[in-house]
Amino acid sequence: MQMNDRAADAVKVGRRGFIGGTAATLMIPFALTLGGRAAAAIPGAGAIGAYIKIDATNTVTVVLGSTEMGQGILTGLAQLAAEELNLNWSQVRAEHAPATTAWPNPYGNPLFGWQLTGGSTSTRGWYAPLRLAAAIARDTLLAAAAKKYGGTWSLGHGGTLTNGAQTVNFSDVVKVAAKLTPPTTATLTTTTKFIGKRMNRLDIPAKVDGSAIFGLDVMVPGMKFASVVHCPTQGGKVQAMPTNHSGATLVNLGNAVGVVADDTWNAMQVARGLAGSVTWTLPTDLAAIDSTALAANAAALTKSTTVTPFVAELVGTPKIGAKSRSIDATYELPFLAHATMEVMNCTASVTATSVEIWAPTQGQQFIIPLAASITGVAPENITCHTTFLGGGLGRKFETDYVGQAITISKAIGAPVKLTWSREQDFGNDYYRPYAQIRVQAALNGKNGISDFIYRNVSASISVQRGQTTTNNPEDTGAVSGAVALPYRMAARQIEFVPLLPCDIRLGYWRSVGESYNTFAVECAIDELALLAGADPMQFRKGLVSGSGGNPRALGVLTAVETLSGWATPAPAGSARGVAFLSGFGSYIAMVAEVSKSAAGKVTVRKMSCAVDCGIAVNPGSIEAQVQGGITHGLSSTLWGQMTFVNGKPQVQNFNAYPMLRMAEMPEVGVTVVASTEAPGGVGETGVPCVAPAVANAWARLTGNRQRSLPFYPGTRMGDG
Repeated sequence: MQMNDRAADAVKVGRRGFIGGTAATLMIPFALTLGGRAAAAIPGAGAIGAYIKIDATNTVTVVLGSTEMGQGILTGLAQLAAEELNLNWSQVRAEHAPATTAWPNPYGNPLFGWQLTGGSTSTRGWYAPLRLAAAIARDTLLAAAAKKYGGTWSLGHGGTLTNGAQTVNFSDVVKVAAKLTPPTTATLTTTTKFIGKRMNRLDIPAKVDGSAIFGLDVMVPGMKFASVVHCPTQGGKVQAMPTNHSGATLVNLGNAVGVVADDTWNAMQVARGLAGSVTWTLPTDLAAIDSTALAANAAALTKSTTVTPFVAELVGTPKIGAKSRSIDATYELPFLAHATMEVMNCTASVTATSVEIWAPTQGQQFIIPLAASITGVAPENITCHTTFLGGGLGRKFETDYVGQAITISKAIGAPVKLTWSREQDFGNDYYRPYAQIRVQAALNGKNGISDFIYRNVSASISVQRGQTTTNNPEDTGAVSGAVALPYRMAARQIEFVPLLPCDIRLGYWRSVGESYNTFAVECAIDELALLAGADPMQFRKGLVSGSGGNPRALGVLTAVETLSGWATPAPAGSARGVAFLSGFGSYIAMVAEVSKSAAGKVTVRKMSCAVDCGIAVNPGSIEAQVQGGITHGLSSTLWGQMTFVNGKPQVQNFNAYPMLRMAEMPEVGVTVVASTEAPGGVGETGVPCVAPAVANAWARLTGNRQRSLPFYPGTRMGDG
C-alpha cells in the first residue's frame, strides 16, 4: 500500500500534538500526553505519546494499534521502544490501543493511516515511527531531569537517568516532562540490546496461566448469551421466523436469526433446531453460487480471445505462437475458508446513551462507525476493547459478527455475548477466491525466459464490494505475487480477468493473492526448468543473478540450497522441490522434501526455508511465524477446499476440512538471512511457497505434475 496524504500527515511530528490532548483524540501519533484517558487507566501513571505509558513503579507500557493474534507483534513493537529507552525487559509491557474515530488516527498504521492489522504491515509500518517516538520521549525525559535537578543528564539502564552522581527513574520526572515542549526529532540509538534479539514474548505468560482474555473469555455482569443461524444458502435473507422458540428470544439479523438464551450451549441448540421454522428468501440466480458453474466459466475466460483483460504489467511484446520450447499450463485453486481456531464471537452492551464492545478483531477502524450506524449513539460514547484473537488469518478484519452482537444487544436491552457455532463459521465465511490461472511461457536459446503471458481469472473481492469500477487487481490482490517478479524475462504480460458474476462472499485469506499466484508462477518456473533440462534451483538462481539481477532473491535461494542439502541426493524414495516468493517487503525460498506413502499419497518429510525480511526485530518470532505458515499452507495444499452447490456451502466442520495433525507435521528448518534493509512482512510470507514446493517435489518424485489444489479433494478427517 502507498501512504496517502492524510496518512503522511499523521506521521509528522508537531509541537502542539505533543502536549495536551488525550491519547484517544490525539491528532498527531508521535505525541506526548501526560494524564488523559489512557494514562488514567493506571493510577499515578503518566503517558508519553499515544504509545508509551510510565507508571509509578517505573513500568513502561507500549500502547499499540496492531492486534496480537498469535504473531507476536506486541512483543516485536515493544522491543523497538525498549531499545531507544534502554529498558530492562522485565519492566516492559504492551497492550492493545483503544479504537478511535480520530483522524489522523493516533493508532493507525503509518503505511496507510488506518487502525487495522493485516498484510504483514505492522512491523513495516511502525519500525521507524515507533523508534522515533521513543527516542523523542527519551530526550524529553532527559530535558525534564535537567529542569528538575539541574545539570546535564544521560540515559541510564532500566528506565533511569543519571548525571554521574545521581540516578533517578523515568517516573520521577514524567510530570515535569509533561510541561515541556519536546523536540521535533531525535537521534536513534545504534545499540542492539533488543532489536535482533530473541526476547521472550510478552503475551505468553498470560496465555500459559489462563489469565489472557480472548473474545470467548469476556464476561460482563448481567449479560445474556447468543448464537446465530444463517440462511443455509449464500445470499439468502430472513423472510419470516417464529417470535419465540424453546424459551429463547429470536432477533432478525437480516441474513440470519440471532438466538438469545441463558447460556451459549442452549443458544446453539435452539439455533440448530431452527432450520424448519425459519422461512428464507433465496437469491434468484443460484448458478452464480455454484462451484461447478464458476469453474466452467473460469475455464472459458482463461482461453477467451474476446474478453478484454486488465493488463497489470507489460514489458515488451510477449508472443508464444508455435515456439517449440514452450509451456501452456492452467492451474486451479479452490475457495478456502479461514477456519480460525476461535470461532466468530463478540460481546456488546448497548444502552440508550452508550455502547461498549469487546471484540477479537483485526479491524478496529471500522467498529465504532458500525456501532454508531446501528445504534444511533454518538461515536464519542462508543468504546471498543480489542481482546486477544484465537487466530485471525484475515477473517477478523470483517465486522459482520460484531454488527450482529451490537444488533442483538440493542434488541434485548442487555449485554450479550454472541458465539457462532463451528458450522455457522464454516458456512458463512468470507472465502479466499477461487482462481484459474493460465501460464504461457517460452525459453530462448540460452535457457532463459523469452516470453511469459500470465492470465489470472478469479473472483474479485474489490468488485464484489463495489470498491472499484475498473476491475483493478491491486484492490483485491489478484495479481500480487505475479507482478514485479525478480526473474529475468525478455517480455511478459500479466493479466487479470474477474470471474463474474460471483455471489459467494469473498475475503482476505492469509497471504491473499500470493497464496494462489505463487502456486502458478513457481510451478510454471519448475516446468520451464524441466523443459530446459536444468536443475530447478540453479535455473531460478540463473534468473535472478548477474547484471540486473536481484541479490536478495539470490541470497535466500542460496541459503535454502545449503539448509536443505539440495546439492546432495535426496534420501531414497524421496525428492525435493523448491519455490520462491518476493512479497510483503520480504524474500523467501522454501524446499519441500517428499516421499510416497504406502497408499500412494504424498508424505511431506521435511520443509526448509530461508527468509530475508530485512532487519529481523525478533528472530524467534520470525521463525515461529514461518513455521506456522508452513503448517497452515500444508493443510490447504493437501486438503483445503470449500465448494458450493446452488449456493449451499458443502463443508460444515473440520471433519470435512482436515488440519495437519502432529504426526503429519514435517521437520522444519528456518534460516533468517541477515539483512540491513528496512523490515519486511513475515506473517503472510510463510504460506505461499508451501504448495508449489510440495507440488514441484512430487513432480520430481513421480513424474506427475499437480496443477490443481488441493492434492486430495474431498478428504475427511481420519481418511488414510
